[in-house]
Amino acid sequence: MTVFLQHNRVKLALHTLREGTGPRLLLLHALGERSPAAVPGGLAEWPGAVYALDFTGHGASTVPSGGGYTAEVLMGDADVALAAIGPATIVGRGLGGYIGLLLAGARPREVRGVAILDGPGLAGGGDWPGPSVVRGVPGAHAAPDPFALVELGSDLRPREYVRRFAELATAECPVPNPVAVCGRQRPAWLQAALEVPGIVEEELGAALRRFAAAG
Repeated sequence: MTVFLQHNRVKLALHTLREGTGPRLLLLHALGERSPAAVPGGLAEWPGAVYALDFTGHGASTVPSGGGYTAEVLMGDADVALAAIGPATIVGRGLGGYIGLLLAGARPREVRGVAILDGPGLAGGGDWPGPSVVRGVPGAHAAPDPFALVELGSDLRPREYVRRFAELATAECPVPNPVAVCGRQRPAWLQAALEVPGIVEEELGAALRRFAAAG
């Protein structure tokens, strides 16, 4: 089942991959991807409902004209989804993992743990801006938006900025060790987050069991 949520002028596609009672899980996809049609194998043992969000410019969500994508815009997308489903654990691939960490810092009482996985868009644009060329595709207005691929692929992620969100998440979240790094890639922003007490390296299955028990 898919419902559409309004975020400013954008309609966001929120998919229910599995209904259920108990703790909820929200899946955030990687850059250039879309929500899966079914619960991925690695999440099959999650005991409650599983939802997945298509970010702006991706999947069945609105593709706006002219670009203007930032990680903070996508954090707003995820916040709208969280408000609709209630407190939830987040599993984010690539870019979705970064968005999940930001949202955990912004909404620590509503995010019941974040698992960060490898995937496209995980690295971002680093600490300092560099040259980028954004060219639209004449006549094309389909997902994934080419503007999103370029702008979000080079989105700045200063280490001190990320560390502050990680500190807010660990200070206020009711779940102990609320951010689990479950992939192998370690871009600079993620290394900075791992310096914060309460951010741990952990296998996905172990992290999900822990989050489900606490949620």
